[in-house]
Amino acid sequence: MTVHSYYLPRSLPEALDLLADHGPSLLVMAGGTVVMPLINEGLSLPEAVMGLRRAGLDRLERTDGMLTIGATATLTQLLEQDAVPMLRDAARNTASWSIRNMGTVGGNLFTPPPGGDVAVALLALDATVTLASATARRDLPLADFYTGFMTDRLADDELLVEVRVPIPTAPTAYIKFGRKHANTPAVVTVAVRLAWDGGAVTDARIALGAVGPHPIRARDAERWLIGTTLGPDAIAAAASAAAKECEPFTDAIATDWYRRRMTGVFVARALEQLAPGAGGKGG
Repeated sequence: MTVHSYYLPRSLPEALDLLADHGPSLLVMAGGTVVMPLINEGLSLPEAVMGLRRAGLDRLERTDGMLTIGATATLTQLLEQDAVPMLRDAARNTASWSIRNMGTVGGNLFTPPPGGDVAVALLALDATVTLASATARRDLPLADFYTGFMTDRLADDELLVEVRVPIPTAPTAYIKFGRKHANTPAVVTVAVRLAWDGGAVTDARIALGAVGPHPIRARDAERWLIGTTLGPDAIAAAASAAAKECEPFTDAIATDWYRRRMTGVFVARALEQLAPGAGGKGG
């Protein structure tokens, strides 16, 4: 263990001041479910660590059609909210109860694939992240937050402080496929949100996890759905497009070929859940 200093700020301003003073050498963590194993195994060797558990960033608040989630709100807290069922499903499918009690919503955005199950749902929901430094705050769509594998637009002097989610007015679909039924890394995770008018799809979001360098939007697949009534042909076209545009990898869980194949299968299944007459939009 190389940690010489541990800081536990009692407010956001205090946390931001510490970050400004120490710069990128200060390792920031909340639940520690990702960071602590790296430290314990000697893969990360920080001299200074800042924990955010007492910085007052754990609120969940529903106002004006928006769910605001503090960055250190736990996944267990997501299970207890009923405003956005997709987030409940995502939290329920993430790790074990002990990890959910410690793991945070903000931390899930930084989890490398095949993790980040909640981040996939947030991407499909058009979530916005709020980033703050000691001198400024800015809002950024989650779709623009990621830049590559384990890279993002968070500056060295910024913290992710909250996530804002528009509360959907139509049913959504979330499926995580793994080798086991529970507490399993994903082969692929699919989250879908659709908007409807007069029985036709007017807008679509399809987010994928574990098949790219970070949670990704299947934008080609989304385009196949606009203007359709979500019939079998549209679903098949969107599923095929999603399988082609994802960027799968091979690891101990699955090969890239299998991940791509399952992407098409589970995008189709998620869309079928929302098709008219299937208990979704038409249910």
